[in-house]
Amino acid sequence: PQGQQIKTKTNPNTEVLLEIIVLFFVPLWRNCKMGEFVHMPKKRKYNIIDLFAGAGGLSEGFVQAGFNPIAHIEMDHYACDTLRTRAAFHYLKETNQLAIYEQYLKNKKERENGQWLWDQVPASVVNTVIQATIGEDTLNEIFSKVDALKSRKRIDVIVGGPPCQAYSIAGRARLGKEVIQKDPRNELYKYYVRFIERYKPKMFVFENVLGILTAKDGQPFADLQRLVRDLGYEIEYQVQLASEHGVMQSRQRVIIVGWQNNRRYHYPILPVEDNPYQVLRDVFSDLPIRRAGEGKLCGVVSYTKPLSEMVYLQNANIRGCLDFTTQHIARPNNLNDREIYVMALTKFLETHKQLSYKEIPADHQTHKNIDSFLNRFSVVNPYGSSHTVVAHIAMDGHYYIYPTLHPTVEDVRSITIREAARLQSFPDDYFFEGSRSAAYKQIGNAVPVRWAYKIAVEIKNMLP
Repeated sequence: PQGQQIKTKTNPNTEVLLEIIVLFFVPLWRNCKMGEFVHMPKKRKYNIIDLFAGAGGLSEGFVQAGFNPIAHIEMDHYACDTLRTRAAFHYLKETNQLAIYEQYLKNKKERENGQWLWDQVPASVVNTVIQATIGEDTLNEIFSKVDALKSRKRIDVIVGGPPCQAYSIAGRARLGKEVIQKDPRNELYKYYVRFIERYKPKMFVFENVLGILTAKDGQPFADLQRLVRDLGYEIEYQVQLASEHGVMQSRQRVIIVGWQNNRRYHYPILPVEDNPYQVLRDVFSDLPIRRAGEGKLCGVVSYTKPLSEMVYLQNANIRGCLDFTTQHIARPNNLNDREIYVMALTKFLETHKQLSYKEIPADHQTHKNIDSFLNRFSVVNPYGSSHTVVAHIAMDGHYYIYPTLHPTVEDVRSITIREAARLQSFPDDYFFEGSRSAAYKQIGNAVPVRWAYKIAVEIKNMLP
């Protein structure tokens, strides 16, 4: 009866058993639905090292899944600045100090790095970024820095992907077969293996272009498999398409995953997802209208639609945690280029086909080569996913023409920094340090964040 104390005699072992039931099984029962067992969320943060980190697309996905970056190793100065700014963001978010980050974005000036922001967080936060070129001359120094950062922590996963120019079809065509064969970047996978050997992660994720499977007649990829198996790891790969995993981009890449072969791990299973979204309607439409040359590298950009109307951005966590974004700046384009943009858009909207360079009138052509790279001027598909975003976007915007539905020379342009970042599924609160070209390059080189997140979740579910 309520209010009546019941006195019973129990032995100590029974009391311990009851305590276990109350503390562990009752919460599990409360998380069950109609008899379906639901796993309790893991509270532990697993530790990662991000190699050849770029602007941090891979590690951002892993952070969103609950991983802790011990170190990011990257050679590019501006990408390292971006990584420091993002590390500061995560620290401020976790410590309920996001107002400091907002102040930074609202007051930031062009040509200033993030030093003011970095000074607002402990030095240990930004020191996770190691600016270095990974090679034989630098490896021991990098190891020493990583050892100091990790202290007694265990490295659970290593992620990253060496620069892909040596493996990419475009790189081979541009540089020539003989130069590519001698390119030292062909050997960077060996340094990735050296990190595996030293830190013995439970798993690793290696992302690259399809060319890694066939470069130099497949020798580097075969050697990579041999080296990691000699270290006691299993290794598998799959060719995956980003648009099947929550990214609005038809980006095809090789995802290589390895794991210690004495554990019950496996290649992460990523079910193909339904993708009913459209770039123009679901990715771009809540950003203010821009013409060629409009926008600022720094400064606040307000949304034109509430998040409730942007289902894809909401599901993919792209709108971030702020009520504004930044870097919605378009390149200036001369009249000749804008006239070509109108031609490209008109053809695409009428036929859903891209304009061939040979179709451009001679008085508008500026390249002598009319036998290769004929898709120099390409429209981002407004009705589905975009084609692949690559680092060449830093050179010009011709390959990424904004899908204006009623094109005129006054309103055609290439996509902005923020639009490119959204195609790579970077959150809107992500700030890319450096110049406009530096920001485009960082975005084009990145692994899409949402893709990385899906992989990270599957890996986390396997870890003990």
